[in-house]
Amino acid sequence: MRALLSGYYGKGNGGDEALLATLLQMLPPHVTPVVLSGNPEETRDRYNVETYNRMAPLAVLQALRSCDAFIWGGGSLIQDVTSTISPFYYGGLMTLAQKMGLKTVAWAQGIGPLVRPQTRWLARQNFAGCTKVSVRDRASAALLSDWQIPCIIAPDPVWALESKPVPGLWDLPAPRVAVTLRSHPQLTETRLANLTRALVDFQKATQAFILLLPFQKSEDLSIAEAIQPHLQDVSKILCLEDPQLLKGVFRGVEMAIGMRLHSLIMAAAEGCRCFALSYDPKVNRLMEELAIPGWDLATLPDDPNVISKTWMEHYANGDPLAPEQIQSLVDRALMHRELLIEALR
Repeated sequence: MRALLSGYYGKGNGGDEALLATLLQMLPPHVTPVVLSGNPEETRDRYNVETYNRMAPLAVLQALRSCDAFIWGGGSLIQDVTSTISPFYYGGLMTLAQKMGLKTVAWAQGIGPLVRPQTRWLARQNFAGCTKVSVRDRASAALLSDWQIPCIIAPDPVWALESKPVPGLWDLPAPRVAVTLRSHPQLTETRLANLTRALVDFQKATQAFILLLPFQKSEDLSIAEAIQPHLQDVSKILCLEDPQLLKGVFRGVEMAIGMRLHSLIMAAAEGCRCFALSYDPKVNRLMEELAIPGWDLATLPDDPNVISKTWMEHYANGDPLAPEQIQSLVDRALMHRELLIEALR
């Protein structure tokens, strides 16, 4: 069986690459993956899979015709807040796959927000036509329940991604704290300046070595480069393309301060204390489900001293997830694998 995998792949986003790596890890052995990618050559070389350009209509049609199944491969694909095009692109592909008679799977979806009536209608049609559906949070499950569409709910599959040790990480000074910030309208110059000031004070107080981790170079690297000069000799920008290495970084880190959802999931899965800076409801959902402390960026304290003292308190007294809790999340994340086995018989 051949399955066409569609997601935000080949765009340099560590979280979406981690979803692809996990999906490839979870596919049943008799299924040959074919991947739609923004960078087909890079995706082919990294994962040793057949790839097609996700924005080339003829190539996408050719790929669909050559496959028996179509999979939405994880993440917030079906939402119309950060992009109005996204739900129509993914929804259009799903509609086409369903009309062509392929088995269709909505895998590990984080649905919404959906604020436009036409995108809600399209999403409802798409999910109703799927062979199997799995979601990663309660809000998505509740929406499908309202639409009377059956699904399974399980933690984000990246909990179950196998991490790899990072060469040279243990040569860097310890203890280490990882920071992942991304560009966003709510991360104003003033807020970034306050976070930077707080980070400098936090580093002086804890003597921690700061790892600045861009999860998506195009969005995150410039922010890391703006912060780093303020932390001369006590920080390093670490750019890692392989999602298994990216997750492996958190094996050697005491605490993670993160905006990106998958930076927090990876950190928590590897036993780090986590502190969230939320820009999106999906981050708030994770904070609620795991009792991760943090702030919405919109309500970030104006005083850098308040920020640094809060971080110091969490660094000194906060707890990571208990090993049995992590194991439970990993085990439940593997329900996404069971869904694939059932759907792709």
